[in-house]
Amino acid sequence: MAVVAHFQFPSKFFQHSQCQIPVNNQISIRPISAMTAPTALLNSRLASNQSQSVTKFILSPNMRALLVEKYFSIVQKLFNYPEENNTLGNIWVWCISLALVFSVATFNIDDADAYVVASPRKLQTEELSTVNLFKDSTPSVVYITNLAVREDVFTLDVLEVPQGSGSGFIWDREGHIVTNYHVIRGASDLRVTLGDQSIYEAKVIGYDQDKDVAVLRIDAPEEKLKPLSVGSSADLLVGQKVYAIGNPFGLDHTLTTGVISGLDREINSAVTGRPIRDVIQTDAAINPGNSGGPLLDSSGYLIGINTAIYSPSGASAGVGFSIPVDTVSSLVDQLVKYGKITTPILGIRFAPDKSVEQLGVTGVLVLDASPNGPASKAGLQPTKRDAYGRLVLGDIITAVNGQKVSNGNDLYRIIDRCKVGDKVTVEVLRGDHKENILVTLEPKA
Repeated sequence: MAVVAHFQFPSKFFQHSQCQIPVNNQISIRPISAMTAPTALLNSRLASNQSQSVTKFILSPNMRALLVEKYFSIVQKLFNYPEENNTLGNIWVWCISLALVFSVATFNIDDADAYVVASPRKLQTEELSTVNLFKDSTPSVVYITNLAVREDVFTLDVLEVPQGSGSGFIWDREGHIVTNYHVIRGASDLRVTLGDQSIYEAKVIGYDQDKDVAVLRIDAPEEKLKPLSVGSSADLLVGQKVYAIGNPFGLDHTLTTGVISGLDREINSAVTGRPIRDVIQTDAAINPGNSGGPLLDSSGYLIGINTAIYSPSGASAGVGFSIPVDTVSSLVDQLVKYGKITTPILGIRFAPDKSVEQLGVTGVLVLDASPNGPASKAGLQPTKRDAYGRLVLGDIITAVNGQKVSNGNDLYRIIDRCKVGDKVTVEVLRGDHKENILVTLEPKA
């Protein structure tokens, strides 16, 4: 590595020179044009794309002597007067040399500015892509604080205290923020912190507890709202690289990377326990505080919402889950438009799966049917007691539209594919015989 230094001498003979000082401290000097200032040389180097650091060093007496010797040699070659053949040339060279020695020895030489030209930081193509993705996506990721009202036991003052936090992302330029429902659950007030650290009060537009999705809205200037580009989760592949951005443990805008390690997973909602289908499994680190944050593909497109982890310790264990964006898009559109999700239901409450297994039967045991619900209107029988207090089992649902129902998750899975107003054929085991009952699905109240 070489250090390029520029020296300014008080002597009018060599006002500007450029000096190369290699690692071995050997000094080599070559004159440059008097019209070329050292600052111009520096500016030309700074204009390049190479990063440069600047340091200072002072000439020692030995270095001054060496500098004089080098200049003596240069002057001889510069005027091309061989000292053994030309007496006039010798006199001329010796005069200039004596003037130079006198200048260096008598006057103070300004400290030399050494501009160390370091090698530019070289990033691999993949690294550059990751850095650019993070820079482009970070302004779209927000930090959500869940505030709850608490009453001081001594002063009886009502206080707002943070009871949780999570992540979210900007959906559109109208100020809609998408996150998980469990992030905002039980909040009296919500605050959203944008990438520039500006804070806004948020209003809940709507939510779906079963799918653990919620939509908020903030009144922020449009220039501060940068929505994420929405992708598709229909054509994802195991092994595809993904990126999770969120605020784990309150550390804002943290990036973790990984791959899609599984598709078509099924997890239960953190709120209602209802199954969420087609979930994306990833080994990208997802920790508490990442909930509600985006999962992106290598092009920066949104492909899911980070929602849960599988971990005995509560921290990331390499198994995280994200709700697919195709599911999220349909839910967000309904929530923004109507403020609620029109989920089709049968209108029943059924027994836990383990209880049904102990009876030695397979299916969903109807415990109760809402009096004005679709199942009750169609004639499904709930579990009840007879005149002697004995338990009389209700209908056991064994199939819907010809699809076998072995447990509650099977029933949810089939109903979730239907729409409000659809007519479904419910096969039930009533006593010792089976019946088919036509039920018209109604929206969830």
